[in-house]
Amino acid sequence: MTTRTIRARDRPVFGVDVHSGDVRGDDPSYALVILDPVDDDDPDAPDADGPMARVTRDVVSFRKLCRLIDDREPLYVATDNAYELAADKGELVGFLQSLPDGTRLVQVTGAERPEPLSRVASRHGIPYGKEPMKEAEASARLAAANVGHEVTAFTDETTVKVSRGRSTGKGGWSQDRYTRRIHGNVRKRTRQVQSKLKEANLEFERDVTEKYGGYANATFTVEARPEDIPVSNSRAGDVRVEVERERRDGIEYEPLVQRRDRVIVGIDPGTTTAAAVVGLDGTVHALYSSRTADTADVTEWIIEQGRPIIVAADVEPMPETVEKFRRSFDAAGWRPTTDLPVDEKLHRTREAGYDNDHERDALAAALYAYDDHEDQFERIAAKTPPRLDREAVIAGVVAGDASVESVVAELSEDDGNGDGAGEDGADDTDPTAPERTEEEETIRRLRERVDRLESHAESLEGDLADRDERIAELEGELEEAKREERIEARTRRAVSRLERETDRLERERDEARERVADLEGKVETLKELWRLDHSNFDDVADDRGLVSVKVVEQFTLDALETADDEYGLVAGDVVYLRDASGAGRRTAERLAETDPRAVVRGEGNISEVADQVLFDHDVPVLPADAVPVREVDELAVASEEAVAAAVDDWERRAERRRKTEKQEHLDRIISEHRAGRTLPETEE
Repeated sequence: MTTRTIRARDRPVFGVDVHSGDVRGDDPSYALVILDPVDDDDPDAPDADGPMARVTRDVVSFRKLCRLIDDREPLYVATDNAYELAADKGELVGFLQSLPDGTRLVQVTGAERPEPLSRVASRHGIPYGKEPMKEAEASARLAAANVGHEVTAFTDETTVKVSRGRSTGKGGWSQDRYTRRIHGNVRKRTRQVQSKLKEANLEFERDVTEKYGGYANATFTVEARPEDIPVSNSRAGDVRVEVERERRDGIEYEPLVQRRDRVIVGIDPGTTTAAAVVGLDGTVHALYSSRTADTADVTEWIIEQGRPIIVAADVEPMPETVEKFRRSFDAAGWRPTTDLPVDEKLHRTREAGYDNDHERDALAAALYAYDDHEDQFERIAAKTPPRLDREAVIAGVVAGDASVESVVAELSEDDGNGDGAGEDGADDTDPTAPERTEEEETIRRLRERVDRLESHAESLEGDLADRDERIAELEGELEEAKREERIEARTRRAVSRLERETDRLERERDEARERVADLEGKVETLKELWRLDHSNFDDVADDRGLVSVKVVEQFTLDALETADDEYGLVAGDVVYLRDASGAGRRTAERLAETDPRAVVRGEGNISEVADQVLFDHDVPVLPADAVPVREVDELAVASEEAVAAAVDDWERRAERRRKTEKQEHLDRIISEHRAGRTLPETEE
């Protein structure tokens, strides 16, 4: 079987094992065995009885191993422990990401709880030795026979992203045309990728980001592996294509093939039916429990897990439900001499994870059945020739209640010349076969009649089961329809109640809006009356040590005119410039014409030109920090004491500034005078 499997491959299989050093240390070396596929037409091809494939053995460094994997792109990279190729989970994910498309890392000894490589090799008739090179070869041959689990950190979903290959830039004369061209090329490439995915009949979802002239990017989520997608990583001009598999939450192990090995099944019947499947090596394969499943559902689940040779219960006598399962699988039965105590079941299942007591009981039954037959399995395996399927021999002995020798002989005959043999071992078409006696002929006819009747009975039972299933299906549909009708009636009542509540709330909302509109109108009227009664703002500040402040939003001509129109700008006002930046000479002269008492500067800095104009007109410019302004609606006030102190401080600074400017003016005149006297002497 392994020979045919190898020859059916079109890519090699790598077997790897640590030869020397430690993966957590520096520069470990690896024993590498390469099984190359052999073409039957090749004159150098080995015979079926000879080597199973063309074998290459070598000792390589990790770097050379990775280079060979990239060059040869093997179908499998097989090892007995995936962490011989990586120090931790992060490095293992990186190694898996570096593998070529279509190359899989295979752990041939199992999943999270691997078996010894020697046991797996012996079970499948693969030569094994303790030397690293022989272990690497055993791993390669097991993987070639589809034994083991694929180590993966990625799902079967792949993301294909089409995006801009270059930046749109910071601008320029041709910026719009340049951007439109890039986005148009991204859209064009997106349509090409979509067309290829449709031609390959792949299911995908598309998400695009539209921009000026086309697409900025597009993301395809494809239900396939990268090797099955007709698109690869590329970057050409304006467009970049990236293909990346979706990451899993952690490392997972998936069997290379869904085998239906011989298994031991434990069943715990009752309101909640539970089943447990254990391999012939004692490994727990799967657990199942359900309150709603019937016998057919449980049977279907067991069939998916394997072929039972033993069906076990945890009580004595065996329940009738478990006995029905045993008969349906034509398996051997197992039950304890007395009901298994709970403490013993807890102890036997302590290393396994289960969700409830029913799964625990089913698992305990299967494990105790394995314990009871373990020695028998080993004796049968020891007597089984390597070329035969040991599980098939065990099944024939245990479930068929036959001797090892008879099962081995029967399987050997089937493998040799079993085609065309009759039930008694003679060929009905062979003229040299002895004639049957009348009694033998009667037995033959009766057996044929029994076979026909059993076939007809099975057909009738199948029809009956289909009818029962259809009745159950229709009853379920009827119950579902009644349930949906009840839900719909409750929904209609709830909708009517909510609609009435919505209408009431909408009426209250409209009434509230009308009241708000009336109150807002009254407020505006009161504000207008207040402005008419306090047009100069002075009444507000009487007897409170406050001075009125007139707010100008921005130091511009338009803002000054707006403030003048609203409440007037007159001599002696304190003007608050909320934004003091941006004024020129004309704006500053317009403000100085109103002869304000002081100008309070808010955010921004007054330009030098505006500051000089205000200084020349003896208009104090005060910082907002020195004169805090309090605003209430359109009214603004400041402390009279703070204004007076700030003006006095400005006067002192202004006097120093005038003296400085006067001194600078005199110095300039003296300098110009000296320069005028020196010039004629220089010319002479």
